[in-house]
Amino acid sequence: MKQEPRLVPIKLDNYKPLREIVFETLRDAIIKGKLKPGERLMEIQLAEEMGVSRTPVREAIRKLELDGLVVMVPRKGAYVAGISMKDIVDVFEVRAALDALAARLAAERITDEELDQLEKSIVSINEVSDGKDINAVVARDTGFHETIYKASRNEKLVQFITHLKEQLQRFRATSLALPGRTKEAVEEHKQIVEALSERDADRAAQLAYQHIENAENSMLSAIKKLKEFEDE
Repeated sequence: MKQEPRLVPIKLDNYKPLREIVFETLRDAIIKGKLKPGERLMEIQLAEEMGVSRTPVREAIRKLELDGLVVMVPRKGAYVAGISMKDIVDVFEVRAALDALAARLAAERITDEELDQLEKSIVSINEVSDGKDINAVVARDTGFHETIYKASRNEKLVQFITHLKEQLQRFRATSLALPGRTKEAVEEHKQIVEALSERDADRAAQLAYQHIENAENSMLSAIKKLKEFEDE
């Protein structure tokens, strides 16, 4: 029986160049586990599955390498990057510091419209806090944080955080799937928004830092449990 393709043919978007669509398709396939850690990325095969030439695939793989999602092995080719527990801890250490800085800056620069958007995000996340639709939880949680990053008014900071997020995105669903974690995250979000609305930069930074630390602990716990299950 012929194996079902992991990637669907590309549908052109008038607002995006083809290379960007190919990049996003491959990135999403890695994040969602369709392309697994350690798997070799064959340009010809991927191009055939997406119905494109090898050129945009080659460009996308190079960009994915810069984002830390792909590694190039000399004389062997491109592979989906694996990630160790130490990698996760290292990334979270930096992410916590950057999120704290973003919250500190946002407390000074956020608009009333953005505060309202954060409030709506909390309601939106709470609607799916039962954890039945993890993809929806991840998407809405991501939107909450992106509003704070935008409110920092520091584009370089946003770029750094986005780069780190890409490396951990594959594991976020695992983290938020841990029983009770989504509801805890919602409560933490509420406290952060309260500090932002009060323009309390120190408290906003402290709460944002703790929020990322809690997310790290949840993710590591979930991954350990998953590995224990797989080893049985």
